Amino acid sequence: MKHIFLFLFTFFFLGTIQNYSQGKIDKAEKSLSQKQEQNRISSRSRSNNDDDDQYYGDSFLADSFGFILVDIFLYSSYYALVETPIEREYAGSRASITKYPYLYDQKGNYSYEQDDTTTLFRTTFSSRFVAENNKLYGNHLNLNMRFLHRFGLEVDYLQLWEENSNFGTNTLAMYTALAKYHRVRTERFDAWWGLGATYVDGEVDEWGFTYGIGAEWFFAKPFSLETNFNQTFINDNTVNKFNAFVNYHVNRYKFSAGYEHLKIGSADFSLFTAGVSISF
Repeated sequence: MKHIFLFLFTFFFLGTIQNYSQGKIDKAEKSLSQKQEQNRISSRSRSNNDDDDQYYGDSFLADSFGFILVDIFLYSSYYALVETPIEREYAGSRASITKYPYLYDQKGNYSYEQDDTTTLFRTTFSSRFVAENNKLYGNHLNLNMRFLHRFGLEVDYLQLWEENSNFGTNTLAMYTALAKYHRVRTERFDAWWGLGATYVDGEVDEWGFTYGIGAEWFFAKPFSLETNFNQTFINDNTVNKFNAFVNYHVNRYKFSAGYEHLKIGSADFSLFTAGVSISF
């Protein structure tokens, strides 16, 4: 009987240690670090004559219709990502960057008139606290630059901490840089897309390709609704960042509160976020 109790005690004690040792951050780092093996199986089921016939057939189709498909793809991609000919006729095509939102009337990030309320370059620095509970929290530092009416550069630093009563504190840091194009530029609504890279520090120590999209709607002075999504590809996993929050604008300052969801590998984080920004 003593041996049975000793076995049960050892089993539950080791299980408890294992559960406490792997928090969400630890789980996220391990899943991002894994590289799944890819099996490449190649087989040929046709004779050389069949291969030659297929080659000449594909070559004929490519020569005949390939250039048409390429033109269609290029034109449709350009219009979707940059601007259509119809849009060039509207004021949004020539919209200027405001010095800060709601500087004048109901205008947000853009104004159709170029005057003393607009600028060619604007920088916004923000700091946002994020937390899932009292043991898992972090901070976003973000530098967002707009220039030449349509373009932008965003640099973001996210630091997460997770306290573990038995094994100390786990940390995870991510650094993201995005080159952005502001696709929609109206006085009440604007939207962008961007391409860049993210570095995940710690046990992962990897770079990954990142793309992002975002939008902000200035529905009533001094409020706006903002949402952003980024996805990074690292090894055989992804890092997804989605946030949505309400902004309150006071002169050059912006106070934000909302929701942020992170999916880092196989670990999910649902976070409350709040912070402040300043434009200059």
